[in-house]
Amino acid sequence: MNTSGGILALVADADLRNEVDRVGAAVGIRVVHASEPSSRKVWEGASAVVIDGETACRCAALGMPRRARVFLVGRAEQGHGQWEAAIAIGVQRVLALPSQEADLVAELADALESRRAERHGAVLAVIGGRGGAGASVFATALAFAAPTALLVDVDPWGGGIDLAVGGEAEAGLRWPDLALQGGRLDYAALHDALPTREGVTVLSAGRAPSDVDAVALGAVIDAGRRGGTTVVCDLPRRASTVVEAAVDAADLVVLLTPADVRSCAAAAATAQWLVDSNPNVGLVIRGPSPGGLSSADVAQIVGLPTLAAMRTQPGVAAMLEHGGLRLRRRSPLASAARRVLTVLPHQLGAA
Repeated sequence: MNTSGGILALVADADLRNEVDRVGAAVGIRVVHASEPSSRKVWEGASAVVIDGETACRCAALGMPRRARVFLVGRAEQGHGQWEAAIAIGVQRVLALPSQEADLVAELADALESRRAERHGAVLAVIGGRGGAGASVFATALAFAAPTALLVDVDPWGGGIDLAVGGEAEAGLRWPDLALQGGRLDYAALHDALPTREGVTVLSAGRAPSDVDAVALGAVIDAGRRGGTTVVCDLPRRASTVVEAAVDAADLVVLLTPADVRSCAAAAATAQWLVDSNPNVGLVIRGPSPGGLSSADVAQIVGLPTLAAMRTQPGVAAMLEHGGLRLRRRSPLASAARRVLTVLPHQLGAA
């Protein structure tokens, strides 16, 4: 289900659905019908959501966050439970159809215009095909290669990605310092509260492991996207609610694997559950291969398209120990990161 730029219509009544379609045609905007949003990304990606009382209750039960431009349509007064659900998901206005059809046309036209005026950043999720593949380093390289970036640490047991950028001494909040309950965050305020290093804003885990909340992560990703920055999420290699939330929100999932047989086998298993959550998954291959596997061989074993292939960069381990990752423009990591970022405009354009 792809609602990007369109209207998400969650309307159970067939006659009301037809009226919503007429309104969409009048505005000149695509209407996507569903019984419920398939994900938070779908819910938040629409220019507006048109909903009725029955599906408002369903969305509230699913934990959909409050968002702007949600309109409840119907023919009768809503019941008490439906009103509570409407408030929970942020219904902006209640409209009776067909008598207020012109009002709905105006609201959706305004929503479309506002959506076009918003800036939208890309979201990447980076995960290793096996432990020690170098996913955190590559996520950091992606953040440095982007024009502006928010680097989000999703692994509470990884020691803190602020160490990878050399920002462990920088003032600012880490995940344990944030108390988020979901909803919409202002990116400018979030940016000001977090440490920034070499133009990369970093939301890192702390030194003491503290679980990252999936709802809070979604709010952070959404804020970065709306703020027009590239959001790079560094994921632990295990399936969990928070990892699934990041994968689901991503415009592109990057799976990093060394070019050896055991790593390829592990990456193939990881790829299976990634693709189940998000079809936009690509492979970054780190060579050289000790057994002579080519990039095409690795891609065939893992079952994913290749985004970039690179040789191992000398000196990275020492660099991380002394001030964090610093990349020359023609270094293997920087070149591979730029190649991955060039995929995004094409991928987003096809979304």
